[in-house]
Parts: sequence; C-alpha cells; structure tokens
Amino acid sequence: MAINFKNDKLVGDFWGGLAAMLVALPSAIAFGVTIYASIGPAYAGLGALAGILGATALGLVAPALGGTNRLITAPCAPAAAVLSAFAIELVQHGVAPPFVVLMLTALGLVAGLLQLFLGFMGIGSLIKYIPFPVVSGYLTGVGLIIIGSQIPKFLGVSGGIAWWRALISPELWQWQSALIGGVTAAVMIGAPLLTRAVPAAILGLLAGVSTYFALAYGVDQSLLLIEGNKLIIGPLGGTASSMLDAITGRWQEIGELKLSQIGGLLGTAFTLAVLLSIDTLKTAVVLDALTRGRHDSNRELIAQGLGNVASACAGGMPGAGQMGATLVNLASGGQTRVSGVVEGVLSLIAFLALGAFIAWIPVGALAGILIVVGIRMIDRHSLHLLESPWTLLDFIVIVAVVAVAVGYSLIAASGVGIALAMFLFIREQLSSTVIRRKVEGGSRFSKRVRLRSDMEQLERQGVQTAILELQGSLFFGTKDQLYTALEPELSRRRYIVLDMRRVQSVDVTAVHLLSQIRDSLIERDAYLIFSSLSHTLPNGRNIGEFFDQMELTTTTEHVKVFPELDSAVEWIEDQILGATEAVESEAAALELNDLELFRDHKEETLIDLEACLERRSLAKDDKVYSFGDPGNELYLIRKGAIRITLPIASGAGDHHALTYGRGDFFGGMAFLSQATRLNDAVALENTELYVLQREQFEKLREEHKRLALHLVEAVAKVLALRLRYADKELMAMQD
Repeated sequence: MAINFKNDKLVGDFWGGLAAMLVALPSAIAFGVTIYASIGPAYAGLGALAGILGATALGLVAPALGGTNRLITAPCAPAAAVLSAFAIELVQHGVAPPFVVLMLTALGLVAGLLQLFLGFMGIGSLIKYIPFPVVSGYLTGVGLIIIGSQIPKFLGVSGGIAWWRALISPELWQWQSALIGGVTAAVMIGAPLLTRAVPAAILGLLAGVSTYFALAYGVDQSLLLIEGNKLIIGPLGGTASSMLDAITGRWQEIGELKLSQIGGLLGTAFTLAVLLSIDTLKTAVVLDALTRGRHDSNRELIAQGLGNVASACAGGMPGAGQMGATLVNLASGGQTRVSGVVEGVLSLIAFLALGAFIAWIPVGALAGILIVVGIRMIDRHSLHLLESPWTLLDFIVIVAVVAVAVGYSLIAASGVGIALAMFLFIREQLSSTVIRRKVEGGSRFSKRVRLRSDMEQLERQGVQTAILELQGSLFFGTKDQLYTALEPELSRRRYIVLDMRRVQSVDVTAVHLLSQIRDSLIERDAYLIFSSLSHTLPNGRNIGEFFDQMELTTTTEHVKVFPELDSAVEWIEDQILGATEAVESEAAALELNDLELFRDHKEETLIDLEACLERRSLAKDDKVYSFGDPGNELYLIRKGAIRITLPIASGAGDHHALTYGRGDFFGGMAFLSQATRLNDAVALENTELYVLQREQFEKLREEHKRLALHLVEAVAKVLALRLRYADKELMAMQD
C-alpha cells in the first residue's frame, strides 16, 4: 500500500508539473522578451532564451531545496518590471547593448545573493508582516508597469516608444500584431468559461500562433519569412551547445565587471530581492491556506536565492514562486516538491525540442498574455476601501505606492512603501488609547479585608488615589495622550498608580515624561507607584530593568514598585490607615468583646458565647482548612492574618483571593450555608483564632436563641457589606 501511495504521488507530481510548465513557460518567454526587447528588437530571441533558461534553472534548484510542497518557481512579473525598467534606463544613458545584457545577469546574481542573506538572517519571518496596502500597491504598480511595457508590442510599434505615445500614434500601428494580441487575450480570458483541462495561457498562445499563420497564408505571405520579421520572436538557437555557449560566454564577460559597478547594483538588486521574496511568500501563504500546510519562510528564501543564483549563472532571468502556475499544479494533482522539479525538467526538454517552434511565436501574442497577467495583478478589490472613512488612508497608501512605482521607479516605491509601513504602524498606535481604565481609590480596594470602620475611612480618603491601567505602546506618539490623562491628577492626588501589566513597549521619550511626572509629585510630597513592572516585553526588554537603567525608579523614596496591582493598593491603604503589618504582628491578641463583630454587645451577654468558642493557635504557613472540607466552623481572628487562595484548575499553583487580618472573621458563607469549602486558608504569620464549631452553635441556638440570632445577623451584615464593596469595584471596572 505504501508503494502504491508513493506511485500515486509521483503520478500526481508529473501531471501537476506538466500543467505548471504549460502555464509558466509561455509567461517566462514573454517576460524574457519584454526585458531584452527593451535593449533592442534584435535581442528578443535572447530574451526568450533567458526566460526558458530561468524557468529551467529555477524549477530544478528552488523546489529541490525549498520547504513548500507544490510551489512552482519561475520567471515572474515583478522581475520583468524591475529588469525592463533597469534595461531601459541603461539604454537611455547610452550604455552599449552587450554591456546591458551583462548588467542584467549581474543584477539577477546579486538579487539571488541578497535573498540568501535575507533567508540566513531570518528576515523571511518579517517580510510577510508588510502591511497589505503596501503589498497591494506594489502588485498593482507592477501590473500597470507590465501593461504599459506591453502596449507598444501589442500594437506592433517598435523603437522604444512610450506606451502613451504609441496609443496616440495610430499611423505606427501594425494591425496584424494588434489582431493577434487581441485574439490571444480574448481566448485567454474566455477559455476558463469553456474548459479548465488545458491552461488558459496555453490556449491563448495557440490561438495567437494560429491567427498569425492564418494571416501569413491568407493575407501576407511575407510573414512566413523568419529573417528580419519583427512580429515574431525569431531564432533561439535551441540546442545543448548553444546553451553551453550562453553560460560560458556570459561568465567570461562577468569577470570583466568592476567591484564598483556591482556595488552600484545593490539598490536595484535589493528592491528586486524584496519583491521576489514578497511574491514567493505571498504564494506560499495562499498555498498553506488551501492545503492546510505550513511553510518555512526562511528556508524558502534561501532556496529561492540559490535558484536565482543558478538562473543567473545559466544566463536566465530571475523569478519567484508563481501564483498561477502553483495553483494549476495543485489543481492538476501535484503533491510534493517533486512537481516543481518536473516543471523545470520539462522546461529544459521544451527548450531543446521545441526551439524551432518557439521562434515563430508572435510578439503580439506574448504581449496579449502579459497584458491579461498585468490586469489580473491590479488589486481592484482595494476600491472597497473608499467606502469607509476608516479605510480611506489605507487606500491613499496604495495610490501613493502605485504612483511612485509607475511615475518614478519600483526602487523609489520600495522606499515609500517602507516609510508608509512605519506610518501605518504609528497611525494604528495613535488611534488606540494607552489608558485602559482609570479609577479612584474609593472604588478599588485590595484583597486585604478591612474592618467596617477602616473601609469607611478608605472610601472617604479614596480621592487621594488615582489608579491608571495602561496598555499598548508608550512611545513618542502616545506621550501627549498619556500626559493628558495624568495632568489633572497631579495637583490633587497623593498616590498615582500606573499598572504596567498590559504595556507592550516603552521608549526613552515615555520614560522622560514619567520622570517629569515623578519630579512634579515629589514637589507635593506625593508618590508615583508602579505595579507589574518587572515583566519581559515582546521585544525582549524588561521594563523594570529599563526603568532602573534610566534612573526613574532608583533615585527617590517617592517612587514605589510592586509586583502586582493588589500589593500597591494594599500599601496605599496601609498608609492611609496608618497601619503596618509589623504593628499588627506585635499587637496583643484581641478578646471577644474587642472584636468589631461584637463591639456593640454587653460583656455579660458574651460570656455564654465565649464558653462555646475554641481558642486555636497557628504557626506561620499552617493550614486552617482545605478545598472540599466541610464548612462547619466559623473563625474569628484575635491576632495575625489569614490568606485565602483558590486552586487553579490547570494545577499551576493557587490564586490569591483575599487576606483577613486581626479583628476580622472568615469562613462565614460556608458556615451559614453548611456547604463545603471552595478555597484554602493558610496562616500568613503566627495567628490566634476563636473557632465556633457547628455543634456548639446548635447548642447555643437552643439555649440562647437571642444571642445566636444576633450572631447570625452580625455575620450576615458584614458579608452583605463586603458584597457591596465587591459590587462597587465591579461597576468601576466596567466603567
């Protein structure tokens, strides 16, 4: 069964590779002709050869080393746009055609080496994060450049005339070329409506060739001559010896290039490398979505770089992962990377066996194919961005990239794209608030349960405290927003708490602002308090260490740092109440009539109650009860403190819920409802308790009904008061 499965995969890879070759090869020829015809009509055949050699070298090397199944690598539109613009610029500066050919080879080689560098440096993981508007602008710009470069060829106008001048000069048109290109484009567009068994580009090309020979035999027999015929590609010299001559001859010439000349290619080569990388990774992402796979971006970039280096060494043009050929490969049964290798091998066979036929392919037919390809590259869906004011700026970014690409160059467009990507990031940061929530101290309490009188005092003194939960990025773009939120608090608060738990990044500008706020608070003998400061940001920086380095938190006692917000709030409450843990731990154990719960009762009425209570001593870390224990005891704290924790379901420790101190009680809800415990209780320090067991309470209720009723009523009132404060905190959090 395993062998049959492998055979099935190989059969699918063969048919997928064959179908992909039928799509990629005509486009590769057209792209090559586009580039080299910019040098002069005599170089069209060399361009077709470069396209075929590029399809062969890329197909053999990139899939063999890459990490993406079914991906087809071949000459592509971005490469044609950059290289043709580069060739035109050299020709306009009077550079000799043979040297232009040499520079095109060197440009492809340097671009491949840069892709290798990008892959080894791990940049592949970053390229895919370029914003969609920038990528859309790139692709649309490349599509328009392709269309503009093909209009003169479509109309049969030669001599390097600009597309707009060709359009307004009908006297220069050759109607045969326009007819052939029109038939090719029409068949390519309409073919998918009739059949998908044969790629549309192949049907369009066959229709264009058929139209050419129909004109040759029926209208103008001079079209049957190959020499000097500007309507066709012309002889390629498609033999093994000609391929070897092309490779060895090109490398003999490469050795004559100076280092300064190669250095001058870096800007254009970098643009080309980035465009080819984006094109490849975009195709790989689409392929992942269709196959539920996952590609390795950096490995793929290394393979693409090696493929482009091999293509340049063979005299071919560079390329990338092609969307159209890849989807055809997938639809035709391609399963693995072998399908890409099959495409390269079949491209080589086609070059050697069909060189004579390829020479008769009309230039107008290739122009028709490329115009359709260019039109399909234009992102028409981006027009929907005009429908909402929220996306209008994104549309403007697309238009800007397109305008620079078409009006100036793709090199400049790459710089504009990078700048606009940073602008989009800053805009996104500015559009979101860094203040997640701002509450007053009287609406946010610590987990330390306080006595009723203490809680009333904390409510009254709550105006002394402002708690701000921050989020997002604190940097120069959000500095004013942060200061605007803090400015009204500086003159009327004694304690300003900044919770940093959701902060994603901090820069020097934000730290400088916080230093100014600190100095302003020091003048008023007020405090700047940070919580959740010492955590590592996504960029690897630790905020606490960064603040220490900038001396924000190390130079004064008026800046406090706490590991979590609750600890900060508890410290503020202690300052307001004038109490500390040390004072409480040294205080004597309370008697029954000293507890707030029984402060209004006469001493003689408590004698019988005290007789029912058990005195219990606990050392630090002793457990009072555990999760699941029966709730048959009520605990009154004479001295010390008790920490209540909730077990986490995942087993990753406990969650601190509450802390009860001297003079308070706990365990009341489970005691009254006679339910099991839903938490754990542990002594924070040496602790003294009064314990009322359920049996003793039942005895008290029978013998002293009034006293038992008062006890239950007092416990219920305190529990209700705690719920009221909890509701107040929840309301503040919702606001």
